[in-house]
Amino acid sequence: MIERNERLKKLCSSLVDALLVFVAYLGAIYLRFNYIRFFRGGAGPAWDIAKDSRMLLGVAIYALALVTVFHLVRLYGRSRIRGLWWQCRVIVGLNLLGLVVWAAAFYYFRLGDFSRGVILLFPVLSTVALVAKRLAVRAYDRHQRAAGRGIKHILLAGGGGIAAKYLLALQQNPYYGFQVDGYLAAAPSPTLNCRYLGGFDKLGELLEGPQVDEVVIAFDTGEIESIPAVLNACDKNGTRVTMVPFYNDYLPARPTVDVLGDCKLINIRETPFDNLFNAAVKRLLDILGSLLLIVLTSPVLVVVAVGVKLSSPGPVLFKQERIGLNKKPFMMYKFRSMRQNAQQDTGWSKGTDPRKTKFGSLIRKFSLDELPQFFNVLKGDMSLVGPRPEVPYHVEHFKEEIPLYLVRQQVRPGCTGWAQVNGLRGDTDIAERIRYDIWYIENWTVALDLKIIFRTVFGGKMVNDEKLQ
Repeated sequence: MIERNERLKKLCSSLVDALLVFVAYLGAIYLRFNYIRFFRGGAGPAWDIAKDSRMLLGVAIYALALVTVFHLVRLYGRSRIRGLWWQCRVIVGLNLLGLVVWAAAFYYFRLGDFSRGVILLFPVLSTVALVAKRLAVRAYDRHQRAAGRGIKHILLAGGGGIAAKYLLALQQNPYYGFQVDGYLAAAPSPTLNCRYLGGFDKLGELLEGPQVDEVVIAFDTGEIESIPAVLNACDKNGTRVTMVPFYNDYLPARPTVDVLGDCKLINIRETPFDNLFNAAVKRLLDILGSLLLIVLTSPVLVVVAVGVKLSSPGPVLFKQERIGLNKKPFMMYKFRSMRQNAQQDTGWSKGTDPRKTKFGSLIRKFSLDELPQFFNVLKGDMSLVGPRPEVPYHVEHFKEEIPLYLVRQQVRPGCTGWAQVNGLRGDTDIAERIRYDIWYIENWTVALDLKIIFRTVFGGKMVNDEKLQ
């Protein structure tokens, strides 16, 4: 039924993608030799090579290979709950990789007279075409689902808190196109806003009709003894099954599974940074970003340093021990904004703290006292984006009160973070801040870092954690 339609839809979608990639190549040729003149070469030999039948065959093979890779990374799989932003990132990344492959192929086959303009335009046009297609499909699907077409019908097995959480998630994401036709449980549940269909023994009878596309098992601990019966009924009728585990609240956003004999091992605390490629990309961005920011802010750094020196006796830089990656201490740098005091390692400052100098209040207002942390980033103590580092005193205090507190030490602390751009800075609820920090750690992407940096610069100010200095 709907599953067969979706398989056909995936096949058609992949063929359309391959066609769009091929057309993007033709578009790159057309634009290069009719409108774009800033590359060397005219419409001579390069134009002939670009239209050569062997090159066109090579592009066709490349398009099919790219679509195959799309299938391997599951770009077409579970498309209802795959975010559009995630799909766009995959397309951009693979097209950039394709550009490298193209350039390497031209070098290897000595195609030196091939148009560099076409090489550069091709992945750009391909990316634009593939993303535009998905935007159009997403808009069409939402229109269809709003009209009641293309709906995926779900039977929910479970009558407790996990089932209620699943229904709430569907309520919050209606554009996915899922409709729960009812739930099965040992007894009706007053907390589920859904039609009660009876006990689990009714499942086989309900699955005999053509209407059900999927069964979602959302059992609380008291219901898990019914899992074998539910799975047997689904397998007997060839119905797809999805499970929301009763330990759902303890799983990360993207859990991974290892296999040890007959045991499946779920990695509860694995993060995107455990992937060496992700860690290398983030560190590279930190190095390049901190170098750029140090150069751009160097005039401000000099002015603030002179102002701090003239405003009160003491050093220009304030150095304070903070806890960083893997719970290792490091010295964090800031411009001194207060007179030297004895409580700087244990307390919080306030907006009207009398120990602030007038110049210190000014630079704190615009978060200029935080600029030396770019040198911490360059050294590797910190990252541009990450959970804010705490002093040892607070780490020891909070780790006893908040069970997940030290999870944030699995990554480098940052100059700004997801919690801070959502308003959780300074003297705010630490438990809520930790919740945002862990969400960032589990869901990290380059795009998320760029979003946080953008919101820090344009949607607020650089984080000032208001520690006593």
